[in-house]
Order: sequence, then C-alpha cells, then structure tokens
Amino acid sequence: MTTTPTDPKADLHRYLQDARDALLWKLEGLSEYDVRRPLTPTGTNLLGLVKHLATVELGYLGEVFGRPSDIPLPWVAEGAETNADMWATAEESREFVVGMYRQAWAHADATLGALPLDAVGTVPWWPAERAAITLHHAAVRVIADAQRHAGHADIVRELIDGAVGVREDNTAMARADAAWWQAHRERLERVAREA
Repeated sequence: MTTTPTDPKADLHRYLQDARDALLWKLEGLSEYDVRRPLTPTGTNLLGLVKHLATVELGYLGEVFGRPSDIPLPWVAEGAETNADMWATAEESREFVVGMYRQAWAHADATLGALPLDAVGTVPWWPAERAAITLHHAAVRVIADAQRHAGHADIVRELIDGAVGVREDNTAMARADAAWWQAHRERLERVAREA
C-alpha cells in the first residue's frame, strides 16, 4: 500500500480544528441557560468546556513557548477560585467566551506556524524536573484534551435536547428513528440489570 506523505503540522492542526469545530457546534441553537447549566455531579457544562479549552490552548500553545497572549485570564491567576476555568460567570457572555476561544485558536495556530515541532518550551505549572516539552508534545496534549472535552460536550448536548454527532451534517450514529433508539436503550437497560 502506498501512502502520500503529509505535513505533520497540517495533520495536528486538522485534528485540533475538528475538535474545536465540534465543540462550538454543540452550543448552536441552545439558550443561554442550556449552554451554562451543569449536567453532571461535577458541574460539567458546555460553555465551561469552551472556556477551559481556550485557557488550555493559550497556556500550552502560547505561554509555554514564550508567546503569551494579551488575553486576560483572571480565572487562572494567583488566588483565583478553584475550577473557575470550567464555567462562565453571568458577566462572561457566550459571545465573550466563544470570541476568546477563537482568539486562542489564532494565537495557538500562530505558534504552530512559527515554531518547529521540536521547539522546546517550559510548562511553568509542572514540576521543574519534567517541565521541558516539545511543541509536538504540547500539540498532541492539547488535541487529546480538546477531543476528550468534545466527547463530554457530545454527552452534555444529548442530555439537553437529544442532538448528537460530530457536526450537523455528520452524526456518526447509526441511522435509526427515535423508536429504534428507545427500544435499543431499553434493551441495554435490561441487559445491564440481568448481568
């Protein structure tokens, strides 16, 4: 089998952008309440996931490589409330959080474009003995985090209104109607109880 050589940076960017786009799609069509409401015992909510991932990108694909942004992040400053990056205050509008996330993309993409993948940065919030990290490692870490949280967003959105999928035009789900899904879920419940 022959494969076409690819650009590793382009591959990394594609998977990162796929996660970014999937996450923002999960906000579409929802009320302000629904994008903020906590749907797990730990408070996971859609807008908080976006805010968190903006913070992650600005940290790992910015600050770590000596490329801090001018975007203020008071929720990670010294003395900030625990877990403040995982939810949006009433003053932090959806437009603000999404806009910040898009600014974080641009900043992170500029870092990926400017530096070689073997560039070494320092993660100030890690222990000193393992704080050195390559851009490649940082990009993979950010992609993994973004994809993980996009998966969380899939579940949270499904709990809100039943919407599923990677994108509006790609549900990545079996083609079935609501009755089939209800019967499927009931079957799985029976199996779980019998096991």
